[in-house]
Amino acid sequence: MVTDLDDGTFDFCETLTDAQDALAREMLERASAKWPLRVMHILAKAKGPLRFSRVLERVEGISQKVLTQTLRTLESDGLVTRTLYPQVPPRVEYELTPLGGELLVEVVALWQWIANRLPDFEAARAQSPRATDAAKR
Repeated sequence: MVTDLDDGTFDFCETLTDAQDALAREMLERASAKWPLRVMHILAKAKGPLRFSRVLERVEGISQKVLTQTLRTLESDGLVTRTLYPQVPPRVEYELTPLGGELLVEVVALWQWIANRLPDFEAARAQSPRATDAAKR
């Protein structure tokens, strides 16, 4: 079965400038990357600001360097706010912005769909020529 997507679903793409299309694709890649969604999910669950060390504790498997990079990128995209408190030692807190919350709401439907279809993906991979070639080695 092939899904017919000739119903105007992607018509909006024709109205984007090259710069807008590039930014949209960059944001789509960002939303589907390994760490940004996990970090945003942790911040959403906190329902308020979290210190860097608390985020690091809650995002299993992420390094301090990667978390720093991820938070900077999310901040530059307007998905997370960073608040620096001028005290000794400095205290920094991160919080999901309304825009970040909106993105999570939109992505959750896709995330759930994928999770519900995992058996289908596993079956497809098992049937793939690559899987059978690897098994022969």
